[in-house]
Amino acid sequence: MAQAELAQSILALLESKAAEHGVDIVDVDVVGATKAPCVRVRIDHADESAQTITLDEVAAETGWISDVIDEADPIEGSFTLEVSSPGMDRPLRRPHDFERFAGEQVVLKTRPVDGRSHFTGLLKGFEDGSILLECDGTDFQIPLDQLKSAKIKPSF
Repeated sequence: MAQAELAQSILALLESKAAEHGVDIVDVDVVGATKAPCVRVRIDHADESAQTITLDEVAAETGWISDVIDEADPIEGSFTLEVSSPGMDRPLRRPHDFERFAGEQVVLKTRPVDGRSHFTGLLKGFEDGSILLECDGTDFQIPLDQLKSAKIKPSF
């Protein structure tokens, strides 16, 4: 199984249990060697009104995440598990994410849309299957199925 497919499989497993723990699975990456990969899981509070998840909370959630992956046993052999907060450049992937973080500056990479594949601008929300974005003074509607990656652009 390719690493992207493996990551999607693990993501689905974890999302099926996350609500029980009040956690949002932000994303899952599988990186490194095929024989001993690293599984990176980013988590946050499911409650939108809560502050960003703390290191102590991440540590407390790591046990059930490890148990779910071990029980399903999707990786032949050993792997390293890294569980962390989403960080300042939080990935966005679901319609809910684009609604929740409307008003934030974001960076999107897409398949070509209106002759572009890279957008940096103000996230306006999500509607009718499309991400609403103001970029360079122009409003764009980017179909979710054209998205390769999306992240919040940290401001310092």
